Amino acid sequence: MSKNNNIIIFDTTLRDGEQSPGCSLNLEEKLRMARQLVRLKVDVIEAGFPEASPGDFRAVQEIAKQIKGPIICGLARANKKNIKHCDEALAPAKKKRIHTFISSSDIHLKYQLKKTRAQVLKQAITAVSYARSLCSDVEFSAMDASRSDPKYLLELYQAVIDAGALTINIPDTVGYSLSNEFYKLVYFLNENLKKTDKVSISVHCHNDLGLAVANSLASIQAGATQVECTVNGIGERAGNCSLEEVVMGIYVRKDLFPYQTKIDKKQIYRSSRLLSALTGIDVQPNKPIVGENAFAHEAGIHQDGVLKNKTTYEIIRPQVVGVPSNKLVLGKHSGRHALQDRLRKLGYQLGHEELRVVFSSFKRLSDVKKKVFDDDLIALVDSHITHDQRYVLDSIQVVSGNFAVPAATISLAFDGSIKKESAVGDGPVDAAFQAIKKLTGFKGRLTHFSVRSITGGTDAQGGVFVAIEKDGKVMRATSSHTDIIVASAEAFITAINKFEHYHFKDKPEQIKGC
Repeated sequence: MSKNNNIIIFDTTLRDGEQSPGCSLNLEEKLRMARQLVRLKVDVIEAGFPEASPGDFRAVQEIAKQIKGPIICGLARANKKNIKHCDEALAPAKKKRIHTFISSSDIHLKYQLKKTRAQVLKQAITAVSYARSLCSDVEFSAMDASRSDPKYLLELYQAVIDAGALTINIPDTVGYSLSNEFYKLVYFLNENLKKTDKVSISVHCHNDLGLAVANSLASIQAGATQVECTVNGIGERAGNCSLEEVVMGIYVRKDLFPYQTKIDKKQIYRSSRLLSALTGIDVQPNKPIVGENAFAHEAGIHQDGVLKNKTTYEIIRPQVVGVPSNKLVLGKHSGRHALQDRLRKLGYQLGHEELRVVFSSFKRLSDVKKKVFDDDLIALVDSHITHDQRYVLDSIQVVSGNFAVPAATISLAFDGSIKKESAVGDGPVDAAFQAIKKLTGFKGRLTHFSVRSITGGTDAQGGVFVAIEKDGKVMRATSSHTDIIVASAEAFITAINKFEHYHFKDKPEQIKGC
């Protein structure tokens, strides 16, 4: 049990989460998410993998320089080159941690590393000793721990603790463990390791069998004091332990978990929405805590119970996690200061130029919509605060009808001028996309397109989600507008801009860990 019964929340959204296909973030997007993680009050931000690419190095360095409060952590393989590079990226941080790892399962040793247990043990000790010479806070992970020999794990973890590691992390790297198995493993290590009060036991669970949160909660009961997780549970394959789910599991079941976290629960919904906007990946409607249906009641018997007493079918009040009440807040006569004040209450801190852009879009929206709700404002801000946009939509005009050939004329601002193209398609959206392809020269393909209503009513904003693929890489984006065609064009352009930004100039190694 940790001091003050506090469970450390180690957020790896910007490292393991970003390894999820299509979730790549640019520097400004990473900084926006990191600032929100500060407001969420996570204890540790794993900012990236500096050795993965020059871009990742710069991102970790800038987060270390600009983000204050949480410990800033970087990941490194168990070799001196990786560790030194990681330490250099973390240098500006007031509080920093080097997280180094190596595989421990016989499967990985035989087929991936081609090393013996003795060789891995020696390499781990050397790595941790070197990391400790550079940084006072060192974490060590035995990758694929859940499929490793527990006795070998005990020897390995004891050796790295003796070498100076202050956190030992037990990853369920491929989401293989069942909760009772993982409990036994964590309990065994916690009971048998010779460690001081300064040493924390951490867990890092993947969700391949849908058990990441359950395994993480079980590990807390077995003695773990740190949980590694991501906002919305994003990450490799089926994802990681969901931050919002594990935090609220601890909060709701106080009878089983006499612990607490420092998380500001009112920032949970805001964090989820921001990540969705940045990655272009919405959470599924039935996602616990932050899904659209998480607090919806349609069955008559449920509605009857909730009307009589909310606790009959609600174990969490929406307001606890920051779900907006969706009441009317602003209209077309509202001024800039009123908008700014409401956005602050929703968790947005906008700069002067950002506010100018959003206010202009808000006035256009309020001219179209009779009622502007909190969800409208959230969608508006998230779709209009963008960075590194080479292509900007200037104008769009479409022709469509059951007897007309769908056609679109698009004007884009880029490279210092405005350029126009027209195209036809199977429908108005397809025609718009074809015109945008002509203007940008994009040669990829659309792999996913969906539309949803942000709020109710015929004047509701439509939220559009697109995914585009090129050369095996996928980029996703969202946009919202009361005109679905405009929202579709903006989302498509944003996704293309992401390709333009990355253009794989950093040629990342796609190194993955834990």
